[in-house]
Amino acid sequence: MSVEGFQHAKKYLVRTIQVNVFSAEINALKKNESIKRTNVSNLNIFLDDDDLIRVGGRRTNSELSFDQKHPILLPRDHKLTDIIMEHFHIKNLHVGAQTLLHLIRQEYWPLNGRNNARRIVHEYLKCYKAKHKLEEQIMASLPRERVTVSSPFSNTAIDLCGPFYIKYKNERKGIFNKVYVAIFVCFSTRAVHLEILTDLTSDALIATLKRFFARRGICTTIFSDNATNFVGANSELRKFYQLFKKLPDNLASYLVSQSILWKFLPPRSPNFGGLWEAGVKSFKHHLKRTVGNLKLTIEEFLTVVNQIESDLNSRLLIPLSSDPNDFSTLTPGRFLIGRPISSIPEPQLVNVPNNILSSWQKVQKLYQIIWQK
Repeated sequence: MSVEGFQHAKKYLVRTIQVNVFSAEINALKKNESIKRTNVSNLNIFLDDDDLIRVGGRRTNSELSFDQKHPILLPRDHKLTDIIMEHFHIKNLHVGAQTLLHLIRQEYWPLNGRNNARRIVHEYLKCYKAKHKLEEQIMASLPRERVTVSSPFSNTAIDLCGPFYIKYKNERKGIFNKVYVAIFVCFSTRAVHLEILTDLTSDALIATLKRFFARRGICTTIFSDNATNFVGANSELRKFYQLFKKLPDNLASYLVSQSILWKFLPPRSPNFGGLWEAGVKSFKHHLKRTVGNLKLTIEEFLTVVNQIESDLNSRLLIPLSSDPNDFSTLTPGRFLIGRPISSIPEPQLVNVPNNILSSWQKVQKLYQIIWQK
C-alpha cells in the first residue's frame, strides 16, 4: 500500500466513526449552528476539507504542522480509538501512558485521552506481565550537579547492563555472542545515550567513551557505581566494574588527557545512583517488550538500541496539559536537537528574508545558520 493509500484509509475509517458518534455535531457544523454537547463544546471543533472533525484552538497561526495545530477528534470508549492508541503504544516500543498521550496528540485528540492511555498501557498483556510492583523509598536531596544549569551531558552517569546474546549470519546455528549496553545519562536534562560493547576490557571502555564524546561532546564529570555495589551482578560485569574502581593506567591517562573527573558512589550504596538506575530500568522496559526472547543480529540489535534511545529522549519531563490551547511539552530531545526527536524537521529558512518571518522563525533561522557554520 502506498503512503497516499494508507492516509486515505485512515481518514475514511475515522470519518466513518465520526459520522456515527458525532452526527449531531457534524450537522450543526454544516449549518453553522452552535455546538450544544458539553464534552466537545470547549474544543472549538470544525470540519476540515475532508469532512473530518478537528480540534480548534488558538494555534492557527503557529508554525506547527496542521495535524499538531488541529488534531483529529476521536470518540471515547470506541474500538477504533483503542486500536489507534494500541498502534501508537506498540510503534513507540511500549511507552508509558503520559508519553503515549503526548505522541497521539501529534495527530489525534481522543476524548478522555488520559484515562484511555492509562487503560491501554495497563491492559496490554505484554506490559502487564512485565510490570513489577516496587516498594517506595523516601528520596534524599538532589546532588548539586542535578540542579545547576549546564549543557547536555556535561555531568554524566554511566552504567552497564547485559549480557545480551546476538547471532552472526555466517556462524552456524546455535552459536551466540555476548554484547553489553553502556547507558549514559545526563544529570541536567535526563537525556540518554546508549552504546554497545562487545567485550568488557579497559580498551573497550575507552573506545566506548571516545564514541560517546565524539557524538555528545566531552563531559567534565562522570559518575558510576562502586564495584562493591554489584554483589548480585553477572561475574563478568563485576570484574569489569573493578576497572572503574582501580582505573587502569591506560584508562586513567585517557581521562587525565581529557580533563575528566571520575566520581564513584559510596560503597554498597546503589540507591545513590537512582538517576542512572532508572535509565537502565527504562531501557530494559522497552527491550523486553520489543525483543522478548528473540536472538537478533548485531545490526538488528543496534537498530533496536538506537530506537529505544530515541524513545527515551522523547519522554516527557513535565506533565501534559489537557487544554487544547496549551501545546508546551518538554523532552530531553529538545535540549539535544532543539525540537522533539519524533517531530518533523523545520523547513530551511536560511535564504528567506527576515521581513516575512515570524519571531519564532527568525530564531530558527539563526539556529540553522549556526549549524551551517
